[in-house]
Amino acid sequence: MPRRRRLGTRVLKAVSSTIRLQVLTLLLEKGPLSYTEIMNILRLNPSRDAGRFAYHLKSLLKADLIEPDVKTKKYRLTDLGRMLVDVAENIEERFFKRRKMMVRTSRAAMEEFDRNKIAESLVKEANVPHDLAQKIARETQGRLLKVRTKYLTAPLIREFVNAILIEKGLEEYRHKLTRLGLPVKDVTQLIKTMGTQAKSVSAVHEAAANSIIEEYTLLNVLPRDIADAHLSGSLHLSNLGYWILKPNEFLHDLRFFLQHGLSFGKPNFTTVSYPPPKSFKAALLTVSNLLRIVGTEVTGEQTLDYFNVFLAPFIRGVETNKIREDLRLFLFDLNHSLTSEGTPLNVSLGLELVIPSFIQEAKAIGQDAETVGSYADFTDESLLLLSLFLEVMQEESRSKPIFNPSLILKIRPKVFESAEYDSVLFKAHSLAAEKGLPYFANLLSKEQEHASYTATGLRLSDNWKKDWELDTLRTGSIDNVVVNLPRLIYETKQNRTELFKLLDEQLEMALRALEIKYRTLKQRRREGLLPFLTRKAGGDQYFRLENSSRQISLVGLNEAAKCFTEKSIHEDPKALKFAEEIMQYFSDFIRKYTRKPETRPVLAMTPCYNAAKRLAELDVERYGWANVRAQGTRGKPFYTDMVAVPPEASVSWQERLKIEERFHQLAIGGHLVVLQLPETEQDPDELLAITKQVVTTYRVGLYAFNRSLTYCGRCPKTFFGHLVKCPSCGSVDALIRHRRFSAKYEPTIVSD
Repeated sequence: MPRRRRLGTRVLKAVSSTIRLQVLTLLLEKGPLSYTEIMNILRLNPSRDAGRFAYHLKSLLKADLIEPDVKTKKYRLTDLGRMLVDVAENIEERFFKRRKMMVRTSRAAMEEFDRNKIAESLVKEANVPHDLAQKIARETQGRLLKVRTKYLTAPLIREFVNAILIEKGLEEYRHKLTRLGLPVKDVTQLIKTMGTQAKSVSAVHEAAANSIIEEYTLLNVLPRDIADAHLSGSLHLSNLGYWILKPNEFLHDLRFFLQHGLSFGKPNFTTVSYPPPKSFKAALLTVSNLLRIVGTEVTGEQTLDYFNVFLAPFIRGVETNKIREDLRLFLFDLNHSLTSEGTPLNVSLGLELVIPSFIQEAKAIGQDAETVGSYADFTDESLLLLSLFLEVMQEESRSKPIFNPSLILKIRPKVFESAEYDSVLFKAHSLAAEKGLPYFANLLSKEQEHASYTATGLRLSDNWKKDWELDTLRTGSIDNVVVNLPRLIYETKQNRTELFKLLDEQLEMALRALEIKYRTLKQRRREGLLPFLTRKAGGDQYFRLENSSRQISLVGLNEAAKCFTEKSIHEDPKALKFAEEIMQYFSDFIRKYTRKPETRPVLAMTPCYNAAKRLAELDVERYGWANVRAQGTRGKPFYTDMVAVPPEASVSWQERLKIEERFHQLAIGGHLVVLQLPETEQDPDELLAITKQVVTTYRVGLYAFNRSLTYCGRCPKTFFGHLVKCPSCGSVDALIRHRRFSAKYEPTIVSD
């Protein structure tokens, strides 16, 4: 017994020195070390401290806590030494608990600190080897012991762990352990911003959630080069918060639901299935519910093409006033069906003046899903439904503007051949004169016959499977990657060879990013996270994901041309030629990838205002205002998006269309040109005359007239222009401006 006590005393005496305990801890954490390595780590001076350090090592050797390795000439920890370090750490841990250091956890609970939970997180979240995780947890605990704070938080502990990982060169593990979230300041600013945009509190919640998914996508889904390109501003991935979750735009085939009703593929006790509609009112209710349901599975626009054609069989024999009232209720319901962001659903309706030849002989679906002839039999009903819809839209918009749904009027060759369409055309242009709606699709040319458009300018045609139904219906756009064209000029210093080399790199990354989104959407489909879009009827899945387009668009075409040639596109033929050369290169590069299976990339000139603003701001920050060609001001710069000629350019509408038509022929995946109207009363007949000239003279695919409007909620009345005071009641705090941000109108509250 006395001998055991003497051995125990020797061991305890051996670790009574701080330096000797540090040596044991070093050997545990780093493994075998040489005499010199230990001295260097402990920052001991070889000439001054050698004798003292040798004495410490001799004490550890005598106590059998360390032993020499003859081959490597290094010292290693013995089992007894390992046991003693554990005892010392347990004593420290007891001291830690005695201080009652509490941790505010991510589960909104207060718990006592437990080192083992750090190790568990490292293993589970970052796949850190168990032994290494224990060492990091042990070191973290040691550092936290020195912290003077009333309580710890999970994020604070994570910061300590990440710092240790960086110090040890374990950045890969640190990357996986990154915590997602928003700083307090950002949340405060987010709440304030949403208020000025007339959005609801749910929009704040949605935006905060999007931010977390964006961080996750950048950190864990996208390759580093693509993530860096987005963050630095050479590329912009639209809808990044939904990049791994939802497609962007979708074009419905209403016949699918008129025939099968609304039902779900999987049994669900919380949902109710709707049978095929038995009346026009029931058909409109089916449409409303369809849009509401799919609104949770699609990020942006939903489009119902051939809307009046497919619903024409349901109004045969129905009184005109009843049709008008049902349409009125449909509009009310649609504008009160909100997205998760607290805004109305984004809906486009494709409207036909004449029934297209490729639909005329198709079986018409009527009440109770019965076949009631062909759609050619319902020509009169189709035109009547269109006429009544335009009337209702105009009536309901007299006091307060209604911009949802966005109406897309199709102009086909026969429209101007008969006077029977004059009345409907006049109604459409009356609405355009007052509110800047509808949009007009120019389908006079052969290549435009099967084209379908959305209000964002997205274009789908029969150029993929060579079948108009497969290529344009029950499919859409998975999303959009935007290329920052001016950045290419800044980076290459106007060197043409380097410019196209860098453009190749950007386009290759854009295509890879869209391929990643496509694969993730297929994964979501397998996981059942898009239950309605992927439902089946008769063995046929509704969403044709494989036929969806992948949009590559651009911002700053005009600014890039100006930077390269010192002139804007509308000012100099050289600038226009340069812009065309860039777009042709885009088109040729993308066309090569369309040969790959399930890869439908398209060049588009579609709206991307957020990208135009963000990328310009990043460029100003990086290169300085003096070196950047941007629109706007130093504090609020932006690039031109969607069009080649900036909307502010002082050119006639004829000259504008003459330029834009060149780019519509190249950007076959989407395009839209907006014609600004003066802030005065407009004659619908004059606008109709412009339409006749546009569609017969210019090869632009989609265009719209634009109005600047201010609505006073106190009157209530709508006025032309962006006003700061109501001319009727004098109110300054009840005004909402309606401004077209690129393609669509958005409300902004006028601050006093």
